[in-house]
Amino acid sequence: MPALEELLVEEMQDLLHAEGQLVRALPKMAKAAHDPKLKQAFTNHLEETKGHVERLKQAFELLGARAKAKPCKAMQGLVEEGQETITEGKEKEEAIADLGLVAAAQKVEHYEISGYGTLRTVAEQLGQTKVARLLAQTLAEEEKADKLLTQLSPPLLQEAAQEPGEEEEEE
Repeated sequence: MPALEELLVEEMQDLLHAEGQLVRALPKMAKAAHDPKLKQAFTNHLEETKGHVERLKQAFELLGARAKAKPCKAMQGLVEEGQETITEGKEKEEAIADLGLVAAAQKVEHYEISGYGTLRTVAEQLGQTKVARLLAQTLAEEEKADKLLTQLSPPLLQEAAQEPGEEEEEE
């Protein structure tokens, strides 16, 4: 296997492990979320993440490689931080706790965006257009998830900025 293709497979193995960790972590994040839209975003992204795993398996098959996960220490750290955010959030105002979840989730999304973006480019360079297309599809979903988290933040920020007991003014 040429060195570049070997790199592609190894990095896909890393992402396969990362996605597997997220399949286990996202239900916990959804359960911890207070805001219904944030809860729904995590639930929806769980289903997308299961699809990411399947797409990676298809990409391995196209490359004639075994879909074997390689431990992703970076995602382990991000998931551990997310768990800390959940635990610490139990002692915080709901909006603050949810903003912590958004921050933790966006760290994960940014990690995945960089991984899928790089691998899509490597696959294109190798002439593996079908693999590149699968990776690009997942990349687009990760970018969409990141944008959604950004859109969910302003109302949470506004709520968090209010003094406890202060009611939002009607327009």
